[in-house]
Amino acid sequence: MTTLYCARWVLPDATNSLENGALAIVGGAIAALGEQSELRQQFPSAQLVDCGEAALMPGLVNCHTHLELTVMRGFLEDVEHDFFAWLGKLTAARNEHLTPEDLYISALWGAVEAARAGVTCVGDASAEGLTTLLALRATGLRGVSFIESFGPDPALARENFARLEEQIAAMRELETPLAGIGVSPHAPYTVSPQQLALIADYALAENLPVMMHAAESAAEDELLRYGSGPFAARLAQRGITWRAPQMSPVQYLKQTGLLQTRPLLAHCVRTDEADWETLLEYDTAIAHCPKSNAKLNNGRAPWAAFLRRGLRVGLGSDSVAGNNTCDVLEEARFAMLLARAGGDFVSLPEAFAAATEGGARALRMETQIGALTPGRQADFIAVALEGAHQIPLHDPRAAVIAASSGRDVKLTVVAGREIYRDGQMLTVDEPELKERARRIAAKL
Repeated sequence: MTTLYCARWVLPDATNSLENGALAIVGGAIAALGEQSELRQQFPSAQLVDCGEAALMPGLVNCHTHLELTVMRGFLEDVEHDFFAWLGKLTAARNEHLTPEDLYISALWGAVEAARAGVTCVGDASAEGLTTLLALRATGLRGVSFIESFGPDPALARENFARLEEQIAAMRELETPLAGIGVSPHAPYTVSPQQLALIADYALAENLPVMMHAAESAAEDELLRYGSGPFAARLAQRGITWRAPQMSPVQYLKQTGLLQTRPLLAHCVRTDEADWETLLEYDTAIAHCPKSNAKLNNGRAPWAAFLRRGLRVGLGSDSVAGNNTCDVLEEARFAMLLARAGGDFVSLPEAFAAATEGGARALRMETQIGALTPGRQADFIAVALEGAHQIPLHDPRAAVIAASSGRDVKLTVVAGREIYRDGQMLTVDEPELKERARRIAAKL
């Protein structure tokens, strides 16, 4: 069956627009794109869905999230001035108070927020792994669930790696064409170089995508360059010997072999020209998380430099424990304005691309999603353009990026399936989830 979605505007990519346009969807894929009158003639028996005064556009891609931490929204505000303390409070709360079932409900509620905000695909990192994979399946979102691996003690590297292998094996049978799995050595300060090497070899052998936090904070940079700072002090307290490689985090990941996996690196705030060339050499992708970086006082990543060098770079909200919202339209606007405030002009089309095809490229899904092109998967959204904050409308793309937010999304479609429409999730019991999320948060 063919479904014809019509709207006042269709924005198929970062530069093109079509007034009074339509999308023809057949079997989960985009069959045609064109003017409404032409497609109605081409598909006379199609089911018609008129989205009215709205823009149909590619689904938003949030390439770095932690959905299982959704119940910590606003919980860590008192320690945000100290990134090391923030990490400690987060870790303790997750490990001591939240069960795997709690983390699943938290991830599911985060997936609901994402779908409501027009996010159709996520790159999610979680300690449990299975929680996010099941949440993606339940809501109908597309994405990759990256299983985090921790362990700074080299003596425990093989034991920690064996645990990761067990987690991957348990999740293999639950993968779907929409919901896949990957591995995530957490960060340079939480994973020993021996464990990094084991994970890199494993990911290459098993063809698993890799995600890792890198070059995020001053404390991380200080640890790797000088062997000092709060992370070094914490390792010493635990009796773990750390020898600083005396190089940047990016060069350290090259030395350990992790860049051979062409990973997705989240943040990359503290990087320089030599690092950018290395990232380009290894076709490494970047998840740019401007709001999280700013809110946790970690600085401003050189996003414009990433774009100018042609790196794969998308946008990530990070967790709502450190951002408070999962809203990629807001993230795109903030990223654009922050770059301009720093003297680097990033255009509206570039911001639009980062929220859509940029994220698809970062997750290496650009042949499947990211633009409304015939043959690609039917991952798209409708953004209402009739609010007081959007009218008068001279440029629909400017209205979407510079004036709209996730709250203006009225329809979210993944692989041709509607999962959110007109204020209502269509795949899960949202009221029940809301109450369960509140009860779990009370445990904290």
